[in-house]
Amino acid sequence: MVKKSQEYIVKIDTLNHQAQGIARIDGFVVFVDNVLIDEVVKIKIEEVKKEYAKAKLVEILEKSPYRKDPECPYYDFCGGCHLMHAKYQHQLKLKKLLVEDAFRRIGKLSPKINDVIGMENPFRYRNKTALPVGGDYVKPQIGFYRKMTHDIVPIDYCLIQHEFCDDVIKGMKELIKKHKIEVYDERKHQGVLRHIVVRNSFAFDEMMLILVCTKVPENLEVIKKDILDKFPKIKSFFVNLNPKRTNVILGEEDILIWGSSTIKDKIGNLTFEISPKSFFQVNSLQTEVLYSQVVKYLKDIDAEIVFDVYSGIGTISMFVAPFCKKVYAIEIVEDAVEDAKKSSKNNNISNIEFICGSAEIEIPRLMKSGIIPQAVILDPPRRGCEKELLESLIEHKIPNIIYVSCNPSTLARDSNILCSNGYEILEVQPVDMFPQTFHVECVALFKKREE
Repeated sequence: MVKKSQEYIVKIDTLNHQAQGIARIDGFVVFVDNVLIDEVVKIKIEEVKKEYAKAKLVEILEKSPYRKDPECPYYDFCGGCHLMHAKYQHQLKLKKLLVEDAFRRIGKLSPKINDVIGMENPFRYRNKTALPVGGDYVKPQIGFYRKMTHDIVPIDYCLIQHEFCDDVIKGMKELIKKHKIEVYDERKHQGVLRHIVVRNSFAFDEMMLILVCTKVPENLEVIKKDILDKFPKIKSFFVNLNPKRTNVILGEEDILIWGSSTIKDKIGNLTFEISPKSFFQVNSLQTEVLYSQVVKYLKDIDAEIVFDVYSGIGTISMFVAPFCKKVYAIEIVEDAVEDAKKSSKNNNISNIEFICGSAEIEIPRLMKSGIIPQAVILDPPRRGCEKELLESLIEHKIPNIIYVSCNPSTLARDSNILCSNGYEILEVQPVDMFPQTFHVECVALFKKREE
């Protein structure tokens, strides 16, 4: 029987969906961080559950040829990255394995899965970050949470964030000290400054700074002046009010303190306005690669009428619009629909109809009125598609479905539902939107089988 605090020597069989190594001790599963397949390692058991145990890596006895030293000094403590100990080309192979495993284990399917499309430079790619703030104004801590905790790992820089983020970390520490800004203590639910959110534009060299606070900080006018002096790239400065006892980062109210209410960024030749709560892919450069795959599938099936479901601020709709006769973009969040309309107008796109409503209602309504799509694009959140939506697509015999997913597990689950109800999955194209982490985006093409 596996015992807590006991050390063992094990061989790593494979990785799970969170890039943890899986080893077995007399058949009992043990999860280990920061290891690679086929490595022989010494581990120390930290936690024992009924079905599995978690262990800490003590020593690597037989090292994988794909292992490298992580470039980040915070890697062993911070919970932000999971695969920086693997060479980048090997990271891509591991992510393909994770996708294959999800389809085999959850979807009970074995579709054609292409090699993962990677980045030329797998660092400094993120256009958004949310930095928790801890400690106090004498010794403030800004960083990221330790894995599976809310303990902050203080950092001076982050290699997957835009360089602006490094400037903000250093500068905000100085301003918190100078202005004695009360730091929020989530255990006591006391203090003011909770998070610092930074949104950056790679295309326009602009930055949005959002201080997430329980209330408006004292001396805000003085703080504002120092912030503008320290960060000349700022185009937009907000205070977001979040007084609730919650793990949700942003509260409901955004107060514009200075500048524009939005910043601009590009995907391909399209320009988008981004507000504090806009959903916008965090990797602007690789998003063009992802959406180009959607366009490729649309061209392959010669789609003229397209429904874009979970359309958000309209990024996919606008990217595919030049290749279609008409796009119907369906989104339930009203603010996102309004942002999409503005961006569509700014980009001189006229063949999109933006609809605020739930897809389960809007798709039958559109089809009843005689609007029949050749394809439906799905881009749901991590939890995947609502069952009612999938049932509606199946009932209306949509001929082609292009599914964009940030979660291979829910993609595999939903694929099983579609393939059990008259569809076949032609191929899956993974795209590495999140280098150094276990996350991977996929585009999957489904076709209705002939009856």
